[in-house]
Amino acid sequence: MQKITPFLWFDANAEEAVTFYTSIFPNSSIQQVDRYGKDTPGTEGSVMLIAFTLNGQAFNALNGGPVYKFNPAISFLVVCEDQAEVDHYWEHLTEGGQEVECGWLTDKYGLSWQIVPKELEEMLADPDPQKAYRAMQAMLKMVKLDIAELRKAYEG
Repeated sequence: MQKITPFLWFDANAEEAVTFYTSIFPNSSIQQVDRYGKDTPGTEGSVMLIAFTLNGQAFNALNGGPVYKFNPAISFLVVCEDQAEVDHYWEHLTEGGQEVECGWLTDKYGLSWQIVPKELEEMLADPDPQKAYRAMQAMLKMVKLDIAELRKAYEG
């Protein structure tokens, strides 16, 4: 069992968002949907809480009303194996959302994501500071990350 589970607060569209997210990530599903009952803060019968997984990672989503909004101070990092995977997540998560910079995006629900190739993490950790610097400088000029361009800069 997972010890720490991200808990996402939505206004009233948690079910829509969870359905969207589970359609994008493999090994994803909705485990449980709890509904507001009589004499609760929400409309009786409407979705209150959804337990779900994205690529095996447990999450919860709450329809808690308009009190809180997502902001970029919290984001989800998706480490990708190749450019096809970067492109897949980027295409789907920016649908109705906004491209930001350096592999960051905000989806149509206001949640921030970082779509990063595993290879970039390896480049930035290279013991040769010049290689790591070149990779970082290339990344800082990108919106969606391009592995071929990152590799080209990294190799000099």
